[in-house]
Amino acid sequence: MRVSRSLVITLLTLLSMAGFAVPASAATGKYVALGDSYSSGLGAGSYGTSGSCKRSSNAYPQLWANSHSPSAFSFVACSGARTGDVLANQIGAVTADTALVTISIGGNDAGFASVMTDCNFGSDSTCVQRNQEAQNYARTQLPPKLDQVYSQIRTRAPNARVLVVGYPRMYKVPGYCYAGLSETKRSAINQSADVLADVTRGRAAARGFTFVDGRTAFAGHEICASGTRWINSWAWPVEESYHPNVAGQSGGYYAAVRAVTG
Repeated sequence: MRVSRSLVITLLTLLSMAGFAVPASAATGKYVALGDSYSSGLGAGSYGTSGSCKRSSNAYPQLWANSHSPSAFSFVACSGARTGDVLANQIGAVTADTALVTISIGGNDAGFASVMTDCNFGSDSTCVQRNQEAQNYARTQLPPKLDQVYSQIRTRAPNARVLVVGYPRMYKVPGYCYAGLSETKRSAINQSADVLADVTRGRAAARGFTFVDGRTAFAGHEICASGTRWINSWAWPVEESYHPNVAGQSGGYYAAVRAVTG
């Protein structure tokens, strides 16, 4: 028997009103994509009219919306965003009827963009020191900032499924690059990715959110990996450096998110 879409929606609504939890993957309700450049799709091109936010039609939130046809889609992730920017400019998109939220945030708070610049133009010791500073910030100052963001998401959307999407490791170490940054620098940068993942995973778990590990999603496709690289190395425009490319948004992030949501 063929069941109409309107009947399915009605039944899901009645179940929700009766107190039964309806999975976001089944309800295909409103989807809100929050976060920074890793969610907006900087590095993957095709930014349309999104201006400095660099929202790409190749970004994983747009790919998920295209394939799942949510009842509403708010793509408000913006390149350069920090936790404070999410609270000031993005969180308003999250409403009580939101079924799914994805978010990547925290890297800009910890200053990893400037870390990458310093590692490209500084010595090994400078790069290691800058990574240690960023790691210390991530451990000591980032957690309460993440808590504020996650708390607001839950308050505004009590029944939403929330996926906290982590950052990948930049490099395969040891790898197949014979120029560019030293192995010392690459290892220090990867260590920062690990610290940020540990901190983010912990705060997400404390709120009951699902952590999507970017390191696992991009494994074997980092810079210097032998396989197809899903992360830009030094690129032009410069702002697209060290961000997922089209293949990374699709094969890395979108595939990982879909593995969770169905």
